[in-house]
Amino acid sequence: MIQEFLQKAEENLRIARVAFDQTAYNASVNRSYYASFQAAISALAAEGLKKKGHPHDWVQAQFSGVLIRQRKIYSSALKSYLVDMLEQRENADYSEMMISKADARLQLKQATEFVTSIVERIQQP
Repeated sequence: MIQEFLQKAEENLRIARVAFDQTAYNASVNRSYYASFQAAISALAAEGLKKKGHPHDWVQAQFSGVLIRQRKIYSSALKSYLVDMLEQRENADYSEMMISKADARLQLKQATEFVTSIVERIQQP
């Protein structure tokens, strides 16, 4: 489960980059969020925290509350990323508002930082 969700996260991050390069900013924001969300699931599972169905609010709360605040495994800089990225993803998916290049660039940057932090931690020897 851990490696599978990491693979999904890395795949979605690659697609987010491709979408950004093709000026598909709404799609880039969507895939950036899911890359981060799947990486968070992997990080939680690596620490023995699992919940059937992986509800978004549970994953966000556990990652921030347990892995960042309690166990101090990940940087506090990542604390708001999932919540902020979900808000942007919902704008991209459900609002008539179009995502700007600047917002998509920020989401992609944060997703890259988020996923990279988790991959590095999980794949440590």
